[in-house]
Amino acid sequence: MLNAPRNPLALRDFQDRVYAYYHAQARMFPWRQTHDPYHILVSEFMLQQTQVQRVLLKYPPFLAAFPTFEALARSGLKEVLANWQGLGYNRRALALKTAAEIVVQAYAGELPHNPEELMRLPGIGRSTAGAVLAFAFQIPVPFIETNIRRVFIHEFFGSQDEVSDARIMPLLEATLDRANPREWYYALMDYGTMLKERYVNPNRRSAHYQRQAPFEGSRRQIRGRILKVLLEKPRLSLPELAVLVGTTPDDLAAIVKDLEREGFLKRRGRSYVLA
Repeated sequence: MLNAPRNPLALRDFQDRVYAYYHAQARMFPWRQTHDPYHILVSEFMLQQTQVQRVLLKYPPFLAAFPTFEALARSGLKEVLANWQGLGYNRRALALKTAAEIVVQAYAGELPHNPEELMRLPGIGRSTAGAVLAFAFQIPVPFIETNIRRVFIHEFFGSQDEVSDARIMPLLEATLDRANPREWYYALMDYGTMLKERYVNPNRRSAHYQRQAPFEGSRRQIRGRILKVLLEKPRLSLPELAVLVGTTPDDLAAIVKDLEREGFLKRRGRSYVLA
């Protein structure tokens, strides 16, 4: 562990070890082989809370179906959700499509280059904005995501608990490779993946750590089932939906109302359709 985080030699040693591991073990993913801002944005949306192996299966066919911001913006939500199936968290698909519409309408199809404008787009927080700026534009914006957090907690905070991102950020800024943020962040992420495999997850000592709620029987699972059913049967009443989803109309009503409010569903008489 590094006990003097502001010691330049200690920080340089940390950088050298992370880069040494990366150069020996670098993982090759299709989104690392491109600088296309749209392709990178799609990968960042997909990688939010989803395992890499699942993204690897869905990323190429999604880009084949929607190769540009323009193609995604003019597509129907039903088509987008159909191509998103298997990734979960369908809000991301809706947010990505909406972001594409804004990029086309407000930015002439060119993704903005600064974090403030990026974070005004739906579905983009500080972490996603920082990743897009680094990977697409080589702009060195400090950001923290789960693998990066794991690295800094493991390397700089010993056995300390409740480590906040505010304590990590000065270290991240001090070690950021401003000449090549793209490769440095890839190196940190790969190093963090290795740490998760070799050690008890250091992120459990983060002040921001939360165990993911079980998926089986969850509201999120029911939301996904509703959308999947409506992809197969485009127009259904609430009782019909309840039978196919496997619950009661009373239990389903509030969830359907939320999906309608969020822009996933529209009501047609007594039936519901995808928006």
